[in-house]
Amino acid sequence: MVRYQQPLDRTFIALADPTRRAILARLSLGQATVGELAAPFAMSWPAVTKHLDVLEGARLIERERRGRERLCRLRPVALREADAWLEPFRQFWQDAFDNLARHLAQPSGATEESEHG
Repeated sequence: MVRYQQPLDRTFIALADPTRRAILARLSLGQATVGELAAPFAMSWPAVTKHLDVLEGARLIERERRGRERLCRLRPVALREADAWLEPFRQFWQDAFDNLARHLAQPSGATEESEHG
């Protein structure tokens, strides 16, 4: 397996899996035990634990032992870093859609005249 050293790489690799995204969505509602997180998935306990290991390695979650249970909670810092990296792309697409909206708002003859005139 390839080892990714950059935190942002680990974040996007963790987010690439639908099971891990579902776990993050559940944790966005509040902390949960490993058992609560595993319940909706038809997979073995070790498989769920591997997903949690990836999420923890990407700094997206943290786990804490409380008695016999392990509680998991979301760590939003890594998501904010990913969001900051995506911002220029969001701006690019927003500008493109704004330009398209301006183009579509022009009367149909105005575009042809400006292209040929």
